Amino acid sequence: MNPYLRRASLVVCLATVSCAAAHRPSTGLTPTVRKVAESPWARSVSPDGRYLTFMVEVDGAELACYRKIIDPDSFTMVHFHGNGEAVADYVPDMADVFTGFGLNSLFVEYREYGGSTGKAQLVVMLGDGEAAMKAAGLEPEKVIVFGRSIGSLYAIELVHRQPAIAGLILESGIADPSERFLTYADLSAAGVTESDVLAEVEQHFNHQGKLSEYKNPLLIMHTENDGLIDISHAERNYQWAGSTQNRLLRFPVGNHNTIFGMNLQEYLTAVGDFVDAIQT
Repeated sequence: MNPYLRRASLVVCLATVSCAAAHRPSTGLTPTVRKVAESPWARSVSPDGRYLTFMVEVDGAELACYRKIIDPDSFTMVHFHGNGEAVADYVPDMADVFTGFGLNSLFVEYREYGGSTGKAQLVVMLGDGEAAMKAAGLEPEKVIVFGRSIGSLYAIELVHRQPAIAGLILESGIADPSERFLTYADLSAAGVTESDVLAEVEQHFNHQGKLSEYKNPLLIMHTENDGLIDISHAERNYQWAGSTQNRLLRFPVGNHNTIFGMNLQEYLTAVGDFVDAIQT
């Protein structure tokens, strides 16, 4: 399909997604678990066998991921959603968007979110993306990773563990999680100190170190008016990037929760161009 016609069709397709997501605001870094009722695609296979709920066993939990395969030889987009969201908010519509880019898709659900079991804990979940990728039998060289908001923690971790991954997209991503903890968490009630938080973040979420080691293409998208995760996070992630093929796209309109709907055409074009460059 002509790429411009393809992008136009994607804009129409995703108009409903942006409207649906608008009433589910994120609240920052602390996990805001979103459970959902059984979705139409839950624990099922499509009539043509190309998409299904993809259950992944991890230590102490079962993840209710979603997978769509259009061509086993194509690249796969591995997607990590934001806080207060669930995989059900993105499928099948966003999976269809990725199909328009010629991609298979794997939407990774977090523990306790959606139809997953277990307990949502930021550090414990760090290896879950790699577990889902391995369960799907994906080769890193044929994977592009997408992380939105809190999902950026897991997208960055995944390319750190699998540096041969072909590309990384960070949308409204986080550079330093300690800033969210120290601003919003009740440390005294949790029985921890500021130094405890800083030490844990340095140990598990050293994005400067992780991004500096990743050499493949990187796309960062953020709004100038993100009131939850300041655009300085995007700037730092960009500065830390070890890749020489990187781009920081700054949107002048929209906020943390409206970035997609308010910048639909430019957003999709940026993602499509990024994917095209990797595929060719």
